[in-house]
Amino acid sequence: MARFRRKFCITLLALVLLVLVITVVLTVLTPEDSSFRSPLGSKLFPDRRDDNHVPREDYKNHNQIKMNDTAKSDKDKELEASLRKFPPPNYYLHAFYYTWYGNPKFDGKYIHWNHPQLPHWDSEVAKRYPQETHNPPEDLGSNFYPSLGPYSSRDPSILEAHMHQLRTAAIGVIALSWYPPNMNDDSGEPTDNIVPLLLDVAQKYHIKVAFHIEPYKGRDEVSVYANVKYILEKYGEHPAFFRYRTNTGKLLPLFYVYDSYLMNSEQWAKLLKHTESNGIRGTAYDAVFIALVVEEKHKRDILTAGFDGIYTYFATNEFSYGSTQRHWDSLKAFCDDNNLLFIPSVGPGYIDTSIRPWNFQNTRNRINGKYYETSLRAALEARPDFISITSFNEWHEGTQIETAVPKTSHTVYLDYLPNKPAIYLEITRKWAVLFDGERRKWQE
Repeated sequence: MARFRRKFCITLLALVLLVLVITVVLTVLTPEDSSFRSPLGSKLFPDRRDDNHVPREDYKNHNQIKMNDTAKSDKDKELEASLRKFPPPNYYLHAFYYTWYGNPKFDGKYIHWNHPQLPHWDSEVAKRYPQETHNPPEDLGSNFYPSLGPYSSRDPSILEAHMHQLRTAAIGVIALSWYPPNMNDDSGEPTDNIVPLLLDVAQKYHIKVAFHIEPYKGRDEVSVYANVKYILEKYGEHPAFFRYRTNTGKLLPLFYVYDSYLMNSEQWAKLLKHTESNGIRGTAYDAVFIALVVEEKHKRDILTAGFDGIYTYFATNEFSYGSTQRHWDSLKAFCDDNNLLFIPSVGPGYIDTSIRPWNFQNTRNRINGKYYETSLRAALEARPDFISITSFNEWHEGTQIETAVPKTSHTVYLDYLPNKPAIYLEITRKWAVLFDGERRKWQE
């Protein structure tokens, strides 16, 4: 009997071992999606599929999206790292900016680089000078040659390059030359449709965009109201749209108005005075409006009109009353007395003989950057609210601080030698930091 029990135990043990071996073998050989699963095991272990599981047919697209997102993220990180090498943008330093340039690749033709030579208003003087149209890419309507060549303002890579240069210079705001949709200057094409891309690229570089309203045909108090409404409704919510906190605590857009004197003060008052029922004050479209002061008499007109400040625009010292640097102290005093913002405009020099061959008397030599530094010093000594730069890229008038290069062709171009192409960006950066430091002292 004992022998039988021993044989039975051995046989039973052998059967148990055989079952265990078979189970292990089946487990190893069975695929994950097989229906052969322990009912108990299916409750103990969760489904091993990833929460972000993608159907097999979408796997390639999913990987491509992930790769693109990763590349974009890496590129953004790389950009942020490069921007940390520069001083922070000074939002009290504005540069006038133009998007009216075009070339065949992006626009089907050259725009503005082929600017015609303009006749003198005196017909007798006009006879003595050529009135031809420039012929890019070798012959541009500019006395300097841009390092980026005759570019298109619609080219995303150009906007990227410009924003990088602006950040190099610590400029915080660009004042965009703006015409209403389907309108343009005499030599250009409509440019309002460039604004969305410009805002997006500016935001990547932490640069803000203000609007410089140009004197288009038919501009009056009614159309300006419509312009402001359009700009605010279409672009006002973009993070790159510039707003200024006033001394009353309001956060408002800021608009420069070029040649504001072309409308009389009574017209402007209808828009800018609180007493007018059809005015813009106190509405959702209220803003800070900056008028151009050219003649001394414009000071009172600006006050009567209801503007919030003045700017001088022209880079030619003593070209106008407003652009004459020795007048800036008295202009600042006038603004202080009347609760107006004072924004002097500085420039690296001036030369427009490529498009106005008779206008040599207004040329101002750059003197290897000394003219620019003298202008910046004069502006800073006036203790302005902002400083505006004429300009980042107005190539026709030779006021650009954008990089330029020596160029050899049948057209004789000026250049920045013996300095390097970025000299005016470097000067701007130095004074941007100085201006920021002085502003902090004034506030104290």
